[in-house]
Amino acid sequence: MTDGGISMGMGRRTLIGMGGGLTLLGSARSRIAAAADRTLRVGLVNFPPNIRPLENTGSSQAAVKLMIYRGLLSYDPDGQLQPEMAEEWQADGAAAYRFVLRPNARFHNGDAVTAEDVKFTIEEILQATSVAYMKPFLGVVERVEVLGLREGRIVLKEPYSPFPHLMASYHAPVLSARKAMSQGLPVGAGPFRLAAVERGSAITVERFPDFYKPGVPQVSRIRFQGYGDENLRVAALQARDVDIIEGVPWQSMSAVEQNPRLKMDATVGPFMNLLFNTQSGPFADARVRRAVAYAVKRDEVVRAATYGRGTPLFGMPFPAPFDDLPSANIFSYDPRKARQLLQEAGVGSGFSATLLATSSPTLHQSTAEVVQQNLREIGIDVALQLPEWGTRVALGNRGQYEFAVFGTVAPWPDPDGLGIFMGGSGAYTRSHGFNSARINALFRAGRQETDMLKRRKIYDDLQRAAAEECPIVWLSLRSQAFGMQAEVQGFANMPGSLTFYAPISLERTTPG
Repeated sequence: MTDGGISMGMGRRTLIGMGGGLTLLGSARSRIAAAADRTLRVGLVNFPPNIRPLENTGSSQAAVKLMIYRGLLSYDPDGQLQPEMAEEWQADGAAAYRFVLRPNARFHNGDAVTAEDVKFTIEEILQATSVAYMKPFLGVVERVEVLGLREGRIVLKEPYSPFPHLMASYHAPVLSARKAMSQGLPVGAGPFRLAAVERGSAITVERFPDFYKPGVPQVSRIRFQGYGDENLRVAALQARDVDIIEGVPWQSMSAVEQNPRLKMDATVGPFMNLLFNTQSGPFADARVRRAVAYAVKRDEVVRAATYGRGTPLFGMPFPAPFDDLPSANIFSYDPRKARQLLQEAGVGSGFSATLLATSSPTLHQSTAEVVQQNLREIGIDVALQLPEWGTRVALGNRGQYEFAVFGTVAPWPDPDGLGIFMGGSGAYTRSHGFNSARINALFRAGRQETDMLKRRKIYDDLQRAAAEECPIVWLSLRSQAFGMQAEVQGFANMPGSLTFYAPISLERTTPG
């Protein structure tokens, strides 16, 4: 990356040789052909509710979408931005980006991917009736200019430093402007095309022979099997019914690690936190929310909820290189300070409250039980409300709770990604009713600034503002792991918050 841009050549490898050299080449091709005739079996956390490319229904959906669809940019194994369908990507001034598409990028129906398709996709996301996940983020786009068959320019309304991350999102793949469809879905340009759907059970994708990366994919098909029961998912791996599983349960990680026939690739990135109803009830007072922040023993959350597979979190989960700000550990475990804040808020004698969580995934209930016990020590009597996940989401969306356990991952590895949790319209991912002009202004300043030192100062100020207003109590970073057969080759987890992007490596994965 130079001067704010990313470029990639389409260089080729040349093989020169005679006799034995040709024999080696032939053998290599035979091995590739043999591998390409195999099926890779992947166990998902659940059967995706849908695989519509512009919607977000979770990590299992993302794994399938990454095989069928691709965007302009992606991430390399180290988590760095890289061109994907773009051959070149360059900043063009403070608020625009130019791109050139790969000359061999094609949709599954054979049509070439063009700049018109990029323009169509962004406009499709932004149309008034769109329910696209990326719509609120891509609202920064002013227009997309088509400069040639493969060349275009994305003009923003204002400078937006993290914008390239939006173009790497698996929720913003390039779709055909001709609205080509396959099995009721927009046609994709990924390494695999949709082959079959066994409703509620499995999705099979088959190799796309004209994928733009030479030698990829390396298997002929992938079968994605949903396993809503985490114990069944692990059992399927142990019985060799699948080659890889996502979301190794924390209680099973040691067993997978110690099994010589298996291996595990884990990273720490997703987080757990507490959200609040800031419009009514006891937590409308920021001092009470701060009291909770000082009262929770985060090391106990890590032990109980994720079996020690995680890290206590005493501030916002900023990614590197913003994770070492002066304000990084702005909170601590301090029950005396918590009681003092409750006294100042006029509830020093204590009160009762209901904590909304869910029994599945189990780490939500385990987190809630630790919080319940810790808050009892400062005089807050907590009752747990543990509906199934769908009801939990509905109650959160309606703001029908006093405070709630929540867990997810930042949508991209930049501090700006945390903005979606700190204000805006009501959603179960945010504290109900919270909106701060000061915090919003700091997020906007951070995304407009390109100088790294100035961005660090902005996010340090943001951390302090967020600690004072305390819309969220951050609890822990948790481990997220993929388990696989020992002989599986080519698959790799990705660092930190990008763990759900790791299935992009399935394009180069073989069962061994």
